[in-house]
Amino acid sequence: MQSFSLYSKGPYIKTMQALVEGRKIDEDERKDAILQIISDKYCRAILETTMDKPKSAMEISAESKIPISTVYRRLQSLHDNKLLGISGSISDDGKKYFLYRSRIKAISSSFKGGFVEIEVVPNPVQIS
Repeated sequence: MQSFSLYSKGPYIKTMQALVEGRKIDEDERKDAILQIISDKYCRAILETTMDKPKSAMEISAESKIPISTVYRRLQSLHDNKLLGISGSISDDGKKYFLYRSRIKAISSSFKGGFVEIEVVPNPVQIS
């Protein structure tokens, strides 16, 4: 069994670096919005549920056990903050429906010396 310390330059650090590679958020207003979103259990559940595959609001509600009205409010908030993508289509019977997919794979945040740092790792598969 091989172990790695936090200070080694072995695979653990490389894995951690790959995990936190992403886009740094600089605007304070955007940082506050992201922190508020990740502190909300429903938003986190929606992001997790839609990370690998686009889903409808009804699917999200059923899988996450979140009331549908709450799902729609959180979907709007996540979309407004550019953390969720939306694609739409029309069913065979002429009804519109939308699918939602997380635009992020991970968010890391830190608080250092009075400054908040936030980094967002994009979800590699995007809605076309």
